[in-house]
Amino acid sequence: MKDIIIVIICYLIGNISFSFLLTKLKLKKDIREFGSGNAGTTNVLRVLGKKYAVMVLMGDVLKGVVAVLIGRLFGSSQVVTILCGLAVVIGHNWPALMGFRGGKGIATSIGVFLVYDPIIALICIAIGIIIIAVSKYVSLGSICGMAIFPLVNLVFSRGIQNFIFAFIISVIAIYKHRANIGRLIKGTENKLKL
Repeated sequence: MKDIIIVIICYLIGNISFSFLLTKLKLKKDIREFGSGNAGTTNVLRVLGKKYAVMVLMGDVLKGVVAVLIGRLFGSSQVVTILCGLAVVIGHNWPALMGFRGGKGIATSIGVFLVYDPIIALICIAIGIIIIAVSKYVSLGSICGMAIFPLVNLVFSRGIQNFIFAFIISVIAIYKHRANIGRLIKGTENKLKL
């Protein structure tokens, strides 16, 4: 019973949308009414600027970090830790408190893996950043960085449990970017402007 409560708490932590809260404080409006309509860091960058985007990024990463730490400290097994990581990402992407319209979960997934498996996280983050720097497409870097999570897990022989965890997180991220993938194919995706 305790493990179920822990996982639910992590889902609710995922529901805390820093992009939504900061835009409400700054503009008194919903971030999902602007730009791409996504409640995430890149949209905040376009709407509110770098300072607020960094705050959202840090907040969303922190959610992932906290969820995994909760799983490790209070859960009965590594499976509970994995479920806490999944729950916070699902809570971010499909928050009940926001009508199930959240972000895409990249920053929160990064936070999850920075604690769960920092070496793999840093490799995937580095690859994602390089792709963003070269292509100027945040979505492409995010998709590629997340897509290689399971592959890097295999290379480092992290075991089937970790591979499945990475695979599920990767599939969720790619699914949430399906509209971006369509725009990338058509050549209509927005490039990053700093």
